[in-house]
Amino acid sequence: MGTMHYLLLCAVIFLPETPAFPIQLRPASWSSIDLEKVKRYLDTFFPILSKTQHLSIEERIKQMQKFFHLTVTGKLDKETEEIMTMPRCGMPDVAEYQTFPGTPRWEKTHLTYKILSYTQDLPRKKVDDAIRRALMVWSDVTPLQFRRVDSGRADIEIRFARRAHGDGSPFDGRGGTLAHAFAPGDGIGGDAHFDDDEKWSDINQDVNLFLVAAHEFGHSLGLAHSNVRGALMYPLYSYQNPQTFRLPADDRRGIQKLYGKKPSNS
Repeated sequence: MGTMHYLLLCAVIFLPETPAFPIQLRPASWSSIDLEKVKRYLDTFFPILSKTQHLSIEERIKQMQKFFHLTVTGKLDKETEEIMTMPRCGMPDVAEYQTFPGTPRWEKTHLTYKILSYTQDLPRKKVDDAIRRALMVWSDVTPLQFRRVDSGRADIEIRFARRAHGDGSPFDGRGGTLAHAFAPGDGIGGDAHFDDDEKWSDINQDVNLFLVAAHEFGHSLGLAHSNVRGALMYPLYSYQNPQTFRLPADDRRGIQKLYGKKPSNS
């Protein structure tokens, strides 16, 4: 893939409660600030499960390092700390490609979407086009079809918002989480929100709306994160040319596992 500068991505809202961090001895070389930072990161993105509840902090760091394909040391080295301090999405990471717990999916193939509000960074027509093309990323490889509506409820409702915006998951200003989406379901399920404190773009500068929206809609359809670098559902954002973008095989396998392949006669 060559050198790729990862920035940040989204949060998908599908967070089960996680147990409290167990009491463990602090490595002698770490300050209390370091320990709190590591605990907070691991509890959020690599939460304790029944099979990991007795792991030391070093072993849990190794899990995180394996996920991000870092050198597995169990230590808070430079490359590990860089990942931990990188703005990113707010959902837990996974060790392999998977869908959400319980495998939520839409029980229909014809879905509606509605754009409730816009960013002033782009003309409305460019926002409309980016959203339409981001949804096509998924409809091109599955039986799913998307139709835009302007009134009534839609399956996927899209809006740009700042800070607290009524869903219990406030945005954090420019440079933090880019967006978040909700797993398929009633009410807010499937909806996608974009942080309007970011600078949105349709080219290779600032944050490309098409790429982030395509990732978010993967969550809206039921996909969790992939640990495959270069996959659209990888937790960290990196720029790819929207004009030549093709859905990577890892993402295609994931979405087709949920909805099947696109019929050959369509």
